[in-house]
Amino acid sequence: MSATMMAAGLVLPMAEDSHFPPTPGDFWQPLFAIPGTAYYFTRPMLLMAIATVMLVIWLWVTTRRATVVPGRGQWYTEQVYNFARNGVARDMIGSKDFMPFVPFLFSLFVFILLNNLFGIIPPFQNPTMARIAFPIGLTAIVYVVYHWVGIRKQGSVGRYLGSMLPAGLPGWIKPFILLLELITFFITRPLTLALRLFGNMFAGHMLLVVFIVGGWTLFETYEPALMLVAIPAWGLGIALTAFELLVQFLQAYVFTLLAASYIGGALADEH
Repeated sequence: MSATMMAAGLVLPMAEDSHFPPTPGDFWQPLFAIPGTAYYFTRPMLLMAIATVMLVIWLWVTTRRATVVPGRGQWYTEQVYNFARNGVARDMIGSKDFMPFVPFLFSLFVFILLNNLFGIIPPFQNPTMARIAFPIGLTAIVYVVYHWVGIRKQGSVGRYLGSMLPAGLPGWIKPFILLLELITFFITRPLTLALRLFGNMFAGHMLLVVFIVGGWTLFETYEPALMLVAIPAWGLGIALTAFELLVQFLQAYVFTLLAASYIGGALADEH
């Protein structure tokens, strides 16, 4: 609990005049201004960079001396890779076309998962994907990939758009169905993909902050009744931390699964 409280303090430092619950301003965490610009390098950007370095080191250390009979580190890495390969890419894209997309989906899964886990790992205690810009950036990559795959598969943009229409439709209804498909493929899919990841990470982070920092606020009143209420608040914070671990894994999995599903749909002969 002490480590969790310290980490929560890093997320929302509580000065003498601080208030609870947190406000949107508490989530603006600039570290320094970028010289010559009006932009800032923020704490979530630092966490994203740390996650990238950690993943590079993990993959390099566990695979630089890969052997037929794997050691412990190589074995764990292979299990994660096989999960992305067999449990996501092959199942959603199909055994014929899935292999070229395995590195992309594997990278997407481990990158999102680690950034999500930062929400409960001291001293980070701050899920990167709780900032909407990061899910939007990842969604933009998926968006470009599955449309590019579909256009390359069909041979042209026109044929790709035409493939969105199911065969056998009456001519009068085709414009309406095409409009719905265009909205789905170009607006609904990327919008829901980004908002799902952001919403779950932001909501989970807020719940942890409310119970852990809120419990500390109650404890600092030094009133016996309120100090007693702080104890179950911290207990709920611990329980929610365990639940948040499950949510963080599921959101990384769902994002990657949907990305694979969209790629598989773009490669199919008929949508």
